[in-house]
Amino acid sequence: MIAIDWGSSSLRAWRLDANGAIVDTRRADLGALGHGAATPALLADALQGWDDTELLLCGMVGARGGWSEAPYLPCPATPGALAQALQEVPTQGTALQGRRSRIVPGVRGGSQALPDVMRGEETQIVGLLSQCPGAAQVCLPGTHSKWVSLQAGAIAGVHTAMTGESYALYRQHSMLARSMPPTSGPEVFDADAFAAGVRRSGEPGGLLHHLFGVRTLGLFDRLVPAQAPAYLSGLLIGHEVRAQLPLQAPVHLIGGPTLGARYRQAFDLLGIDSHLHGENLAACGLFHLTR
Repeated sequence: MIAIDWGSSSLRAWRLDANGAIVDTRRADLGALGHGAATPALLADALQGWDDTELLLCGMVGARGGWSEAPYLPCPATPGALAQALQEVPTQGTALQGRRSRIVPGVRGGSQALPDVMRGEETQIVGLLSQCPGAAQVCLPGTHSKWVSLQAGAIAGVHTAMTGESYALYRQHSMLARSMPPTSGPEVFDADAFAAGVRRSGEPGGLLHHLFGVRTLGLFDRLVPAQAPAYLSGLLIGHEVRAQLPLQAPVHLIGGPTLGARYRQAFDLLGIDSHLHGENLAACGLFHLTR
């Protein structure tokens, strides 16, 4: 089978054998939204040379504006419920004719007053639960970080923090950008400056006040421009993590090594036990949803 995580900015595909082992991997800078009827042809092109007839997809490909909308499942959502709700996508008359294609639904949490959602992350959590069935607290860092609580093997709650997007906006498009090196140049991560930002997030004043400190610390030569991006990152991640306290340790982190290492550093500074898992959990989760 072919397992596909197709998000808003990129596509990752894994070719799996009968036991779920990864045989081959592909990645493309191709977002899932806005392609309409051209979606099957784009996907067939991305999978050229892989002749498997079973495709299972997760992520924004199932959102409104994606290939085919797969409605959200409400919390609590078990892996079994997700498997039963897989959305079949007709492929007759398209470049994918003869290949069974299904999409994993997203998960809806929050409240009636303020809903919260995720797409793609639920599949990574299915992969996590197949390896760590007792997991209770999950953090998936990213543009929109997801905090997921698990109870009895089910997704019980979802909380989203726009940390990554906020960092990009402040780093590139705010007054604070003038206190930092240009984004076009190389950026060296300063672990000490990051730690200072995490510690500052626990001081009185709140995030909006702390953000202005990025400028004033630079103004009075207590933060050099090269340190400012890491300090800003520490501030935002520190506030994000503190908003989730108290946490059920260990926190299971799912993400890439670079961002995952920053969150692990923040957890260590706050005395929170954590375990970092790789991004291939999506492939593992997609495989388990077909069994």
